[in-house]
Amino acid sequence: MTTRTAAAGPTAPGPAEPPATAERLAAAAAAAVALPPRDERAERAEAAADRLRTDAVEAVAVTWVDNAGITRVKAVPLGGLVHAAQWGVGTAPCFDVFLADDTITTSAIIGGPTGDLRLYPDLDRIVPLAAQPGWAWAPGDRYTQAGTPHPGCQRLFARRARAVAAARGLSLKAGIEVEWTVALAATPHEDPQYPTHGPAYGMHRLTDLSDYLRDVLRALGRQGLSVLQIHPEYAPGQFEVSVAPEDPVAAADTSVLVRHTVRAVSARHGLRASFAPVVETGGVGNGGHLHVSLWRDGHNLGHGGPGPHGLTAEAEGFLAGVLDALPELLVLGCSSPAGYLRLVPSHWAGAYQCWGLENREAALRLVTGSAGERSAAANAEVKCFDASANPYLAVGGVIAAGLAGLDQRRALPPEFTGDPAAAEPGMVPRLPTSPAEAIAAYEHSAVLREALGEPLYQAVLAVRRAEREQYAAATPEELVAATRWRY
Repeated sequence: MTTRTAAAGPTAPGPAEPPATAERLAAAAAAAVALPPRDERAERAEAAADRLRTDAVEAVAVTWVDNAGITRVKAVPLGGLVHAAQWGVGTAPCFDVFLADDTITTSAIIGGPTGDLRLYPDLDRIVPLAAQPGWAWAPGDRYTQAGTPHPGCQRLFARRARAVAAARGLSLKAGIEVEWTVALAATPHEDPQYPTHGPAYGMHRLTDLSDYLRDVLRALGRQGLSVLQIHPEYAPGQFEVSVAPEDPVAAADTSVLVRHTVRAVSARHGLRASFAPVVETGGVGNGGHLHVSLWRDGHNLGHGGPGPHGLTAEAEGFLAGVLDALPELLVLGCSSPAGYLRLVPSHWAGAYQCWGLENREAALRLVTGSAGERSAAANAEVKCFDASANPYLAVGGVIAAGLAGLDQRRALPPEFTGDPAAAEPGMVPRLPTSPAEAIAAYEHSAVLREALGEPLYQAVLAVRRAEREQYAAATPEELVAATRWRY
């Protein structure tokens, strides 16, 4: 979809202030991912370890998410936390080219058995795991043995994107909805058997699993997360939980923590959770919808402006950039080939490249909130993303695309209301319907290539190409069965 530029009409936005220089933005990005001094890291780790001992923590799981969307982990005993903070934990660079089934491919820059990295826990996010007694969790960042940022680290990419926005005087709030399907524990090759057969969104389903859902809420609360709502979803055994918005990197961290908390609580109840895009062929899948709002000087730029539904010029330019880039962003936000079985019309999956106020069929849904709370609540929801995505790639990619929309002075195209599937053929463009189409868009995206940097850009591309070929001859049933319990 081509969005309008400044010449197209009076609503086209312009930046509120002269854009920061490329040198200043690069310096801000570099400063944001520089390792603090080793002595400082040791002191903070000692304080964290003291706090964790009071919660009877014995070990810390340090995670990162690979380019296939799989969360990988290295764990250290609590007594080793200080050393891990000082010197990192060894990890191989080839994890950047792992596929979801643990097959390993290679890229033009990253791949093969040679080399080593260091994984450092983020001590600001370390938290005891309420559903895994004796354990704590922290997200990790990856650096070289020399202490320089690993160019393939997805979390560092998101941190750089956040810093570039900040250098322009902008901040963002984000939240990732977590949808999952819960089934009775069984072998991976068995079809899922559900612990409840209540209707979609039904109180019947909540009643059947009230103890389980209560324990999910308790665990999330004890981990310091603010839950906004939890409820049954549409598909059999499907639920959703939403948490309060945070800065984009924190939101990605929280998405990882929520999923693994749900998984741990499920295991304690004799259940199994799947966050896969599709659990049953032909059914409604699990989304990973990303909500985002743009702020300047404490003001929500999605409210109080002259643009559509109160958008300011900056918010409109940002969202227009995101909307325009959605075909290539699917490579980051819809990682698994199975995601394209979810991304179908009339399933509230956002299969069409359009936007609309509270339109759940549009890929970009504008949410103003209720009268009286709009200055805080106004945001946009990217509905075409799912939980096979690496959340750090998803938020970083959206920031990059949005900032490009600001730089290009884009404006949103006309709003679409109703179901795009009912429109005249060709009136509303479909998003890519296959990995091949999304990969082709990604290969032509100068914005994402520059933002990701060549090593990460190429590693993502290698993984997507390999998984496309891996499942090229698979039937939908085979693809769903192969990915159902990988996420």
